[in-house]
Amino acid sequence: QVQLVESGGGLVQAGGSLRLSCAASGRTFSYYAMGWFRQAPGKEREFVAAVSRSGVRTNYADSVKGRFTISRDNAKNTLYLQMNSLKPEDTAVYTCAAGYASGSDYYTSASGFGSWGQGTQVTVSS
Repeated sequence: QVQLVESGGGLVQAGGSLRLSCAASGRTFSYYAMGWFRQAPGKEREFVAAVSRSGVRTNYADSVKGRFTISRDNAKNTLYLQMNSLKPEDTAVYTCAAGYASGSDYYTSASGFGSWGQGTQVTVSS
């Protein structure tokens, strides 16, 4: 298992930006496809973005496409989520996840990920 720790959450006004980070340890980071999920109060966890092992392939939920960018730095064992043009409906706990993968695979379902962080709160005020 790989251990994951998120950071970078906080309170921001609508239209603002935040960058989340997810630091990985314990296993070879580049062996894992990575993803971000979020869960708002009273709602189910939802997929936000995913990236393949090399970072070449990415996938986004329609609700964040064009506003969020997922990236990774395998030399630093770190995953990022750049969030721009934030909306109040983006308010949630954001969690990063790792799933052992081969080649250029990535996952968009939670079932593809075996390791999860604790989450970081993002609150967007109107």
